[in-house]
Amino acid sequence: MAALKSAAPQFLVDDLPRALEFYEAQLGFAVDFVYEGFYASVSRGDAVIHLKCSPKIEADRAHRKAHQHLDAHVDVSGLRELYDEFGARQVPILRALEERPWGWDFYVEDPDGYILAFGGAP
Repeated sequence: MAALKSAAPQFLVDDLPRALEFYEAQLGFAVDFVYEGFYASVSRGDAVIHLKCSPKIEADRAHRKAHQHLDAHVDVSGLRELYDEFGARQVPILRALEERPWGWDFYVEDPDGYILAFGGAP
């Protein structure tokens, strides 16, 4: 049987250079490639996110943020270390690191309103 190896969500962004700067400088991702100035891939470890410069529906983003609907979940080893790293970089944290019924996690928001959860053992 075929095994799935990874997945990469695609986030629609208003300004690709701004998004790349955030993922690189704030979240510590590396830029894997930029294609024709409108599409890119960033990664950190095995976590990959694709970014596409394209209009998005602002009302949908506002609704998702108001209800903390996640756009991606990243499983992390060294969760507290990552939380402290993001705090030092002044990453916008929507939900602080804490234990929940499903385990430990925290949420951050990118410049385009996407909500990423980082979870794992503290």
